[in-house]
Amino acid sequence: MQKTIYLDNAATSFPKPEGVSDRMKEYLDSVGATINRSVYGSAQDAGLVTLTLRERLRRLFAFPEKATHVILTSGATASLNMIIKGALRSGDHCIVGSMEHNAVMRPLRQLEGAAFDRIPADREGKLDVSALPGLIRENTKLVVIGHGSNVSGTVQDAAAIGRICRERGIPFALDAAQTAGHYPIDFAALGLSALAAPGHKGLLGPSGIGVLLLSDSFAKTLTPVLAGGTGSASDSEYLPDYLPDRFESGTPNVPGIYGLEAAVRFVEETGVETLRAHEMALCERFLAGLRDIPGVRLCGTRDPDSRVGVISVDFLSQDNAEAAFRLENEFGILTRCGLHCAPNAHKSLDTFPRGTVRFSLGFKNTEADVDAALAAIRLVSEG
Repeated sequence: MQKTIYLDNAATSFPKPEGVSDRMKEYLDSVGATINRSVYGSAQDAGLVTLTLRERLRRLFAFPEKATHVILTSGATASLNMIIKGALRSGDHCIVGSMEHNAVMRPLRQLEGAAFDRIPADREGKLDVSALPGLIRENTKLVVIGHGSNVSGTVQDAAAIGRICRERGIPFALDAAQTAGHYPIDFAALGLSALAAPGHKGLLGPSGIGVLLLSDSFAKTLTPVLAGGTGSASDSEYLPDYLPDRFESGTPNVPGIYGLEAAVRFVEETGVETLRAHEMALCERFLAGLRDIPGVRLCGTRDPDSRVGVISVDFLSQDNAEAAFRLENEFGILTRCGLHCAPNAHKSLDTFPRGTVRFSLGFKNTEADVDAALAAIRLVSEG
C-alpha cells in the first residue's frame, strides 16, 4: 500500500498529539457527566477539566480577562457568527479584509441592512493597512480580520489594525483559524475585543469545538445568537447576564473539551514559538525548493516572518484539480485543491476561479515529507 504524506493541516491537524484521543475515551468510558447541571463527583470532575481548559487558553493567548470570558463553542465558524450577528444591526457598517474566509463573509451577507467594506490586499495577500482609516464611517461598529490567510498563509499586521481601532473606539475581532497554535498571539497587545479560533487546527484538538475570547466591554454589547438551558438561573426564562453562561446555551461538547484540554496542554508545554520554529523551517525549505520548479507559481509571500505554513501553488500549464489528483494517486501527497471557502482571497491573488493546490504543514511533518512533496510537484508540473 502506498505511503501517504498528510499536508492538509490548514483544514484540520493530523495526527493529534499523543493523549488527545485517550482523554476523550476516558471521558466517554469513565466520566459521562455533563457540566453545570449536577454536583455529584463525576460532574465536578468534568467541570474542573473545563475550567482548566479555559485557564490554559487564557494563558496561551495572554488574555487579560477572567477565565469566565473564555467561551467554548462548536468551532471558529460558530464563534465568528456570535461576534458578527451579535454585534451588528441594520444600518451598521463593518470592515473586513480582502482575504476573508466564508466563515466571516457569509454571516455578513446574511445581515439585511448592514454594510461592509474590504481592506484591499496585494497579490501576496497582504492587506494595505494604510487604507483602513479611509474606510471608517460614523456607523462603523466592527472590524473583523483573518489573522492568517487559509489560502496564501500570509499573516496580517494585526497590531497596526488594533492601534487604529483603539484610536477610533471600534471593536476589533480577530479570526485566528490559521494562527492559533501556529503563531504567537497576545490579546491585549493586539488591541483585540474578540478572538475566534477552532480547536481542531493549530490547537491540535478534535473537531466540533472552538474558542471565543471576549473583552468584558465588548461582551456587554453582544446579543447572544443562541438561547436555551445553561444549568444556571433556572428560575428564569431569560438568559443570565454573566459569562460564560450567557454565550454557552445547551449541552456542551464535553468529549471535545477533554480532548482539547489535552491538546492545548501539549501546545502550552511545547511552546508556540517551538512549534512555529519547526513549521517555518519546513516552510522555508518548501519555498526554496519551489523556486527551481518551472511551471508553478507560489501564491503568497516568501517572507517567513509574515506567514504561516500554508503554501498555495498554481500549476500554470494544467488544471489544478488534476494536479492535486495526481499528487495523491501517484505520490500519496494529500493536499486541498480549489477555492478554500475564500473566493475573494483568490480574486486578490489572481487565482479565481481556478483556485490553487494548497499544501499545509503541521507539527508532525518532516524534511523528508517536504522533499517528497517537492519531487512530486516537479514531476506533475512536467506533465
